[in-house]
Amino acid sequence: MDYINMIIQAIVQGLTEFLPVSSSGHLSVLQHFLDIKEGSLTISVVLHLGTLIAVFIAFRRDILGMIKEFVFSLRDICTGKFSWKDMNESRRMMIMVIISTLLLIPVYFLRGYFTAPEGDGDIIFEGIAFLFTALILFFSDAAVKGRKTGRDITVRDALTVGFFQVVAVLPGVSRSGSTISAGLFRGFERRTAVTYAFILGIPAILGGSVTELSDALHEGAALNIPLLLLGMVIAAVVGLLSIKLVQIVIKHDKFKIFAVYTLIIGILCVIIGAYENISGQSFVDLVKEVVTFFSKENVN
Repeated sequence: MDYINMIIQAIVQGLTEFLPVSSSGHLSVLQHFLDIKEGSLTISVVLHLGTLIAVFIAFRRDILGMIKEFVFSLRDICTGKFSWKDMNESRRMMIMVIISTLLLIPVYFLRGYFTAPEGDGDIIFEGIAFLFTALILFFSDAAVKGRKTGRDITVRDALTVGFFQVVAVLPGVSRSGSTISAGLFRGFERRTAVTYAFILGIPAILGGSVTELSDALHEGAALNIPLLLLGMVIAAVVGLLSIKLVQIVIKHDKFKIFAVYTLIIGILCVIIGAYENISGQSFVDLVKEVVTFFSKENVN
């Protein structure tokens, strides 16, 4: 069952990290129904690292260009040759990603408040967050097509996208959906919005993984290396396919598909969560009772 659970979680992570439907929300709901508690931090770290590998593979040229410009920027600053007006696309993208990421620093000290709903045994909060994701996806789908490329991104654009990424720390709010939508709201060209959003996720995913790994080691979590490696590989492969899917969908203006999906998931989570709170019974137990009842009826 450990391997089956890992495969399921890895597929869900790989799909939902990049599809604008919230990986944290889906994993939180999945763990709620599968009653997964022990070792969840370690699993979360490994699955996030798997999706991080997918980003590096899919956007390797953009990332390498930004790394190169980071080194050149330091050189130009030291020699007094740095020019804000004459930055090329890779350098501007690199600086704007840094500005967007800086907004996450306060979240590090308040992360407990953001992630608390994941382990509260209640999925109503996740449901409301899914509904919020659906709302911004509907609005972004209706946004006027922008023309801004990496050369045109401003500090105000970077701060706006960064703010949406901060909100997406809440489980159920899609990070990719929020940041892509923010880019579209700011007039980004479709491809630029996707590229910026996914590259922006690198420091966020990496930082979150380091924090979670520290917490997991502090808790003395047991490590099943083959199991964890399996999850990482599956998450990376599925994540890469998900990135390609998002690029195709947004190119053909079909973002509304994800809005409808998160709307349905949000409504279901709210209804199921309300039932569990009122009845005091888990939804899984209810389903088991119904299945058992009809099984007996068929036997009789």
